[in-house]
Amino acid sequence: MTEAFRLADQIRRAFEGSAWHGDSILELLADVNAKTAAARSIKDAHSIWEILLHIAAWDDVVTRRAGGTAVTLTDAENFPAVVDASEAAWSQAIETTKKTHHELIRAVAAFPDSRLAEQVPGKTQNYYNFYYMFSGIVQHELYHAGQIALLKKAAK
Repeated sequence: MTEAFRLADQIRRAFEGSAWHGDSILELLADVNAKTAAARSIKDAHSIWEILLHIAAWDDVVTRRAGGTAVTLTDAENFPAVVDASEAAWSQAIETTKKTHHELIRAVAAFPDSRLAEQVPGKTQNYYNFYYMFSGIVQHELYHAGQIALLKKAAK
């Protein structure tokens, strides 16, 4: 088993399940409807829906960077606005995020271990290599899983 495959597995666990820490993002979202997802349960905090779109945006960034593209997000791309708060749009947001996440897992699992120490395109910090980025996306997903868990409690 390669190190990249192990990293891909950690990314998968944080999003899909069997994570060491507890509930994954999809496990937390299993009982969330569009109304709860769009709610502003905590003043000045992002909604669950906005966080999900943010997760998808960063999964896509990491996939594109792994493919050799230097990517920087605008503020609007970083936390996309929810323009349609219907149940159908919520279901579509989840499905789109799953698809984006699966593309990330495939890209990381196939990434050559020999390249993990290489600098990520567009990054100037000497520590910002592919290993750092792939580990970081796991941390990113878990951080937002915690936020989603708290927002769900606040919505009740």
